[in-house]
Amino acid sequence: MVSAKQLADFSYKAFSGSMMLLTLYGGYLCSARAYRYFQRQQALKQLEQAQLGPGTVED
Repeated sequence: MVSAKQLADFSYKAFSGSMMLLTLYGGYLCSARAYRYFQRQQALKQLEQAQLGPGTVED
């Protein structure tokens, strides 16, 4: 039979592990979104440069 202390210890470890995984997954999602944001900004900047043309000077 499992004692109350063993059950509590297992529950604590399971909960802590799940929170750690959720934190890591949240960090992954945040960094992936930031990466996509900066890639899009770079693509828009390149598109803007291409539309200006080679002979145009920007102020």
